[in-house]
This record gives sequence, structure tokens and C-alpha cells, in this order.
Amino acid sequence: MDPATAAATLAALAQETRLSLVRLLMEAGPSGLAAGEIAQRLAVPPSTLSFHLAALDRAGLVIAARQGRSIRYAVRIAGFRDLLGFLTETCCAGEPDRCGDLGRLLPNQPSPEKTIMTAAFNVLFLCTRNSARSIMAEAILKKLGGTRFQAYSAGSDPAEAPMPEVLDKLASLGHDTSGLTSKSWDVFTGPAAPRIDFVIALCDTLQGQVCPDFGEHAITAAWPLPDPAKFSGNAAERQTLLNELYASIRRRIEIFVNLSLETLDKMSLQTRIDEIGGKVVA
Repeated sequence: MDPATAAATLAALAQETRLSLVRLLMEAGPSGLAAGEIAQRLAVPPSTLSFHLAALDRAGLVIAARQGRSIRYAVRIAGFRDLLGFLTETCCAGEPDRCGDLGRLLPNQPSPEKTIMTAAFNVLFLCTRNSARSIMAEAILKKLGGTRFQAYSAGSDPAEAPMPEVLDKLASLGHDTSGLTSKSWDVFTGPAAPRIDFVIALCDTLQGQVCPDFGEHAITAAWPLPDPAKFSGNAAERQTLLNELYASIRRRIEIFVNLSLETLDKMSLQTRIDEIGGKVVA
């Protein structure tokens, strides 16, 4: 484990509910507990529990497995061994036998990688036609988010394809446009859909429509931006407006990816993401 990963793991633990959750799952052992039972025993709302479980999962400290129609969670012992190993690897100048009882806790073999759930935050960008703003946002987050984020986009009434000038702009700025398509938001609902952590709408309204249910723990926000389909003027003027739109989306996403998502409670996180949408950025 490297120092950055260790710091992120410790940050995920630095919250009272998560510590209680970890202790409860430690007590339950390898069989774990169903999410509903955890919520009941900790006396926390299911949405809050999902938020904390997701943070611990991303830190590699819990694992999840579906059992029938429910999901059971258990402590990922290997994650704690990795953390303990990092904290104690220099114990007594590399002679753990001199560290007393602490020495026997040191991991003596590499721990397996977590394979059950992804560690990335899944972010879904929405606009009505899914042809410009949300396409830009998807491409930008894929480039800036690294392995910490997984970017998607969709629309309530998707176009046949993204706007060609938007794809040209993205390509000229070094973005991979090969996988960018216009698609319905229905793709991201139902049991086969990826877990969505954040849903961000980039238009003023989605034609008055109510968004589908993207999961109880998804955080939603609005970052309203102008529609390139309504840009007027000659080609040079339209390119200027497109450049400004790209810069606005990129700046918002730069702020977003630098938030300490693992350490903020759900209410604080909602406030910070709403604030990004209200910022005047260029």
C-alpha cells in the first residue's frame, strides 16, 4: 500500500458512523450482514447507510455480495491487513519480533485484490438530447477523473448522435471521442444498470420531465448551461461560444474531482456540488 492509498483509507474511516459500521461487521464475521439489518442495528436511514458503505467499499474495507434480492456486506480483512502492514512495516527498524504483540498482526503474504465491487464513483451527466453538454462532460471527466471516476451521459429524449461540431471540438482538445454516443437515460435504470453515485443535469430543465430512479443513494445536482443547438452567429462566433461552454464544464469538473468525497457527509457533499453549479466559471 502506498502513502496516498493509506491516507485515503484512513480518511474513509474518520467518521463515527463508519467506525461503528466496521465494528459491527467485524463482529458479524465472514458471513456479514444484510443492508437492512445493518441499518436497523445502527439506527441510520438506508440512504445514509448506502453512502457510508460506498465510501468504505471504495477504500477497500468492505465487500458486498448479492444473496437473493438482498445485498450482504462483510469486512474485507485483507484491506485492514494492508493498512496495518503499511503502518507497521518499519516497526522496530524492520524487526517485528521486537514489537511485542504487534508483530504477530503484521501481514505475512500479499492480500488478494478486491473483485466484487468497483472502487470508482459513477457519475451520470444528463441533458435532454444527450448530444452536446452532457457529451462534453462525459469526455472531460473521463480524461480528468482517472481511475477514481467512471463517467456516463444520457438524455430524456436522445438525439441520433452527438453534434459533429462538439465531437470535433473534443477531438481537437485531445479527448477520445470513439465511445461517445447519444443514449436514453433508461439505460441507467433497472437491476442490470451500473450503480450511480452522482446524477448531474446540465440543462435548465429536462423538458419538465421527472428523472427516473437512479438508486436511493445517488446524489443529484443541476449545473445549468446554455444549449449549443441554440447558438447563433457565424461559424467563428459559434466556435467562440463552444469554447466558452467547454471551459465552463471543464472548470466545474476540475472543482468536482478535487472534492474530498470520502470525508464529507451526504448533506455537506450535496451542498458542495450544488455550489459548483451556481459558480460563474470560465
